[in-house]
Amino acid sequence: MQRFGLLFRIIIAIALGIIVGIIANDWLIRLFATFNDIFGGFLSFIIPLIILGFIVPGIGYMGKGAGKLLSITALIAYVSTIFAGLIAYTAASNLYPSILSGQSLTMFNDPSGALLEGFLDFELHPPFEVITALILSFILGIGMAALKNDTLLKVFTDFRSIVELVISKAIIPLLPIHIFGIFANMTHAGQVASILQVFAVVFVMIILLHVLYLIFQYSVAGALSKQNPFRMLKNMLPAYFTALGTQSSAATIPVTLEQSKKLKVKDNIADFTIPLLANIHLSGSTITLLSCATAVLFLQGDSISFGSVFPFLLVLGVTMIAAPGVPGGAVMASIGLLESMLGFGPTMVSLMIALYLAQDSLGTACNVTGDGAITSITDSINNRWNISK
Repeated sequence: MQRFGLLFRIIIAIALGIIVGIIANDWLIRLFATFNDIFGGFLSFIIPLIILGFIVPGIGYMGKGAGKLLSITALIAYVSTIFAGLIAYTAASNLYPSILSGQSLTMFNDPSGALLEGFLDFELHPPFEVITALILSFILGIGMAALKNDTLLKVFTDFRSIVELVISKAIIPLLPIHIFGIFANMTHAGQVASILQVFAVVFVMIILLHVLYLIFQYSVAGALSKQNPFRMLKNMLPAYFTALGTQSSAATIPVTLEQSKKLKVKDNIADFTIPLLANIHLSGSTITLLSCATAVLFLQGDSISFGSVFPFLLVLGVTMIAAPGVPGGAVMASIGLLESMLGFGPTMVSLMIALYLAQDSLGTACNVTGDGAITSITDSINNRWNISK
């Protein structure tokens, strides 16, 4: 099964979950609910370690090397990610009252009233809170960037490799089973029809937002470099479709790098920015996350204000570097923030994972395609102010 892409496995898991939910008895559904309880507990446990393991070395390494060029590139990528999230929130808050009208998942506020519970009362506490992990990561990362001794940085680099191994070898392979259990339980409770309707309308909106945001990014890049933005976008299509298949910004770096050099940027600029942006520029994933999170909150009967979204986005823009090159890593890294800043409960988190992972490859494709635009913008700024010297 591993030879199939994650998107294919998620689709199969959803389809099988619906079928099993229709025909299975309560005992079988409770068996999968037990697995979901255990797996969900493990997710809660690993989230602070994901944040610590990726953000610490990420900040530590970003503080070295290219100086002003690195700072400018990182700032542009961060602003792009935040702006993408704001566009997604604006679209969702204006469109959801119409396109999701009449849909509701308020029954999930009390899972015992609809969803079947597992056989075990399983609870696994994380080693520390998400906010604690974030603050500790910033302190350690900034401190390591200021030190000349790389000993501790190498330790956290190895720790990141361990966390990546856990994600790629345990969490990602088991996620389809987790989603299978979610849909089997929801189908058994008679709620899957509304979920499928949410998938359809939310995904259409997300894809349109991805396309519009890429056009915006390349319009800015084209204006600065005096090129046709649509021709620039066409040059980056191989990277887009490669990312659709790999679901990994890191795995797509060779193609992204090759295509970005066709945008009339200097080779040394592309060589520096593309690997960096693969880790820190996640505008497509942010559009997906905000759109899905807002949909889950809307269906839950909760409202989400700009006052709560903006701080969430500011922190999310930094936290997203906790998902470099790992399929599904963006939603894994954001779960803690969804819980602590937007009030997501376990069932809402499960729905969020299902919504996000079903189209993770599209968000990744938008990310890497946008990397070409950011590279071109950075090159144009460098040509004007010679910041790499």
